[in-house]
This record gives sequence, C-alpha cells and structure tokens, in this order.
Amino acid sequence: QVQLVESGGGLVQAGGSLRLSCAASGRTFSNYPMAWFRQAPGKEREFVAAISRSGGSTYYKDSVKGRFTISRDNTKNTVFLRMNILKPEDTAVYSCAAGEYGLGLRTRTQDYNYWGQGTQVTVSS
Repeated sequence: QVQLVESGGGLVQAGGSLRLSCAASGRTFSNYPMAWFRQAPGKEREFVAAISRSGGSTYYKDSVKGRFTISRDNTKNTVFLRMNILKPEDTAVYSCAAGEYGLGLRTRTQDYNYWGQGTQVTVSS
C-alpha cells in the first residue's frame, strides 16, 4: 500500500507559476512510476505528466509540454510538478498517482493503483 499526499496548490494569476509536491509513504517509492492527473469541474480526469521509476524518462500531455516539468526525488519519496506560464484552462484539482505496471509510461487512470486526495489549482485571467 502507498499513501500519497499532495500540496502546493493555490490561486495564481495567468502567466504565473506553482510547484506541486506529492509525498509518498508506505512501500519503496522508487518501485513506482508516478504521474499527475487533473480534473476540472464537469470534466473527466485527464493525464498531465508521468515519470519513470528512476526519473530518467518523462511524458507529457501535449498542452502542457514546455510549460510543466515533472520530477522526483527518490531520497525524499516525493514527486513534483513545476507549472509555469499557467493559463485559466489549467484550473483543476491536481492529483498524483502511483502505478505498478511494467516498462514504459502510461496515461490511463486505470493503470495507476494509488491516488492522493488532490490539491486545487485555480488560475485567474
């Protein structure tokens, strides 16, 4: 079992930046590929970014490429999402997730086994 707790959300103006953190506890953090998802009001949860167990590989949703950066610190059992040049359409509840799948990086919610409670990000225009 892995427990995940997000932090770092808040209200920011368009063009601003935020850094989200997700602290993991339980089993060995470096065993899990990690991802960030988001869910806006009235919309389905969508993939944002994923990172491999070692941190050597990453993958992003097209609309956040060049603006968001996912990273992890396996010594601190934490995954981060740095978000720059934020837009109103980035407003959502952001959740981190841990997977137990094999090689590669996956983008479907059903590929991830453990989820945090989420943190609200609101971008004003």
